[in-house]
Amino acid sequence: MNIFLFAKNITRNINKTKKLLWSAMPILDDLKTLPHFIESGQKLMGLDLGTKTIGLAVSDTMFKIATPLETIKRTKFTKDTQALREFEASHNIGALVIGLPLNMDGSEGPRVQASRAFARNLLQQKDQPIVFWDERLSTSAVTRTLIDADMSRAKRADVVDKMAAAYILQGVLDLLNN
Repeated sequence: MNIFLFAKNITRNINKTKKLLWSAMPILDDLKTLPHFIESGQKLMGLDLGTKTIGLAVSDTMFKIATPLETIKRTKFTKDTQALREFEASHNIGALVIGLPLNMDGSEGPRVQASRAFARNLLQQKDQPIVFWDERLSTSAVTRTLIDADMSRAKRADVVDKMAAAYILQGVLDLLNN
């Protein structure tokens, strides 16, 4: 191979690598920058990731109110994300807010690692903004509210995950509006 073709191939590979690095949407550290990544009319989706279910909630386009949407029964990652992507498409979602289940002392355990891995895998499928939100006690707070509302245990089990997702998402919306 002559030197010209060798150099041309190296340049092409460098340009491909740059394109991949610069086109990939990051997991955002600064929550206040989130609105800059979302197009007008798009919404946010909150996710409460559990081992058996994924609770979903959606915001309004003004980023004021979180509404519980659905609970996805988890099976395999591909099927879970297919269901998630269908909800995203039907609700014009611009970014995801994923609950981060930190330990009470703020340290990261296995569930946090699983949530971060889920987010990384989502980014491999679709380039979109993702933020994490501390979800400590979100399920407990929602469960207490549902008990106070005199909801039966069976009905609570049906709604707690999507309500927890709404609780997580509402925390982000409140911060964005202050």
